Amino acid sequence: MDKKPSQGISGWPEEERPRERILAKGPSALSDAQLLAIVLRVGRPSKSAVQVGYDLLTQLNGLQGLANRSMQELCAVPGIGPAKAAQIKAAIELGKRVLATPLTKGTVYTQSRMVYEHYATRLRDLKKEECQVILLDAKRAVIRESTVSRGTLTSSLVHPREVFNEAVRESAAAVIFVHNHPSGDPRPSQEDRALTARLQAAGDILGVQVLDHIIIGDGRYVSFADEGWLSPSPTMTSASRKAPRSR
Repeated sequence: MDKKPSQGISGWPEEERPRERILAKGPSALSDAQLLAIVLRVGRPSKSAVQVGYDLLTQLNGLQGLANRSMQELCAVPGIGPAKAAQIKAAIELGKRVLATPLTKGTVYTQSRMVYEHYATRLRDLKKEECQVILLDAKRAVIRESTVSRGTLTSSLVHPREVFNEAVRESAAAVIFVHNHPSGDPRPSQEDRALTARLQAAGDILGVQVLDHIIIGDGRYVSFADEGWLSPSPTMTSASRKAPRSR
């Protein structure tokens, strides 16, 4: 954690001011609080932007805690109003998008890892489950992705009719489902297994192949396809019930 800085940035030596320092030495030379100060631009009465940044990091348990907080929680920190909270959220989202592996229209799907790398930074810090679907053509090229549902802390409610309406409308030949586990443990629950079986059965009827269901945790993921849990038959074999290998 950064040390608490003294007040009055204008009174600091020029080489120690965040904006001048980043121009002279690059962003890696700045502390977390100094980088936040550049995002915030100004502080509040009696406290500099660096001090407000320090308060944010202290009260919200560092950068990871900051990334996980809602707009309302950010605004609860003195000196942070809706405008500054929006600036912080925008900066965090830009960082996530930079880290995400592109999965744009026309990208050909080859392995589960590429899906994980695309969604990991977006989904791993969410407090609720979110289910995404990737629509693919006959050559396994991405048509587009879509949010299927945002669920509770313990489950996502996904109805096969809604999912495959989109797939049929886009003339998709295959789909991949992706969702997160807020607990950080990507191992599938019985609900996850049952939902996957229902989705696969619906896809078989409509002629849309379910290529995979990928569950994202904290730095790990589980792929139903990689584990051999997807089959044309609705009946799981005993081998399909083995413990997953999380990545």
